[in-house]
Amino acid sequence: MRYKKFYIFILCLSTWIGVQAQGLSEEAQISLLTCTPGKELYARYGHTAIRVQDPQNRMDLVFNYGIFDFNTDHFYWKFVKGETWYELGATTMPWFMLEYEEEHRPVYEQVLNLTPSQRNEIWQALVQNYEPENRQYLYNFVFDNCATRPYLLIQKALGGTIHSDYTGFTGTTYRRFIRRYTGSMTWANAGINLLFGPKADKPMSSDQRLFLPEELMLYMAQARLSDGTPLVREGQIGTFERPHTPWYASWPFGLALYFLFVALISYWDRRRMKRSRWLEIVVGIPYILLLILVTFLTFFSCHPLVGFGWRLLILPLTHLCARLIYILR
Repeated sequence: MRYKKFYIFILCLSTWIGVQAQGLSEEAQISLLTCTPGKELYARYGHTAIRVQDPQNRMDLVFNYGIFDFNTDHFYWKFVKGETWYELGATTMPWFMLEYEEEHRPVYEQVLNLTPSQRNEIWQALVQNYEPENRQYLYNFVFDNCATRPYLLIQKALGGTIHSDYTGFTGTTYRRFIRRYTGSMTWANAGINLLFGPKADKPMSSDQRLFLPEELMLYMAQARLSDGTPLVREGQIGTFERPHTPWYASWPFGLALYFLFVALISYWDRRRMKRSRWLEIVVGIPYILLLILVTFLTFFSCHPLVGFGWRLLILPLTHLCARLIYILR
């Protein structure tokens, strides 16, 4: 099976130069692919790609703006600073689908109702972006990612505007919107809330919410051309599964256990009339490191939503309330 897919890949690449020179045939079609979420945090939001299919030229390629390399020099340091460089990748449809089939992740396809000139404009833009000097771009989770780039390519080919009846979650804040994909009770969401500042609580406009693949898919499903014709000629859509967190693995339960632990230590300290200073040290050092991290990300990184917010006070206030048993003796 893998050898067959490799053969298809070589066959498609062999037609690349010819198709690039003469353009796509009349039979060609361009689709928007929306991949459902994976288990890893970075895959929790799904993925978007563009499929270019041209039977006459025996080509079936997928262009993917979500390629990154963990082996890049100082990858984690660059990731923390928000200077992660992603790049455009191209592969055949069978190779692209292999990963999602193995993980049992559905992929929804929407064939776009485009004219030959519009299809060729998108094709030429993809080919140009795939040039070695153009492949990389500075990734931004909210403003420049695997979903926003395909949307902008399609929007440009259609004359700069796309009209859609889908309102979705317009007016919802970034924080609440992202919570739908991480799960409100997960530790991942708790960490994100600690790092996000007031900027994450600003309402999103209609276009700003399209940085998430599911929203882009639903938006395109109700989009229409200037003459009222649906933008999506054929295809299927579906809903993303929301993460479920059992109560015993949720952050509120963990915070309650922490409160109970500190309260018990405080009660013990009250009984013996002596303060356990090691508890403040154990809790204080990680909290100080968290504040240093937020400070660094706020002033020295490219992350747009990071900042100081009231949620940073949850841990010290919980600690203080539990310590009142000892303080008010």
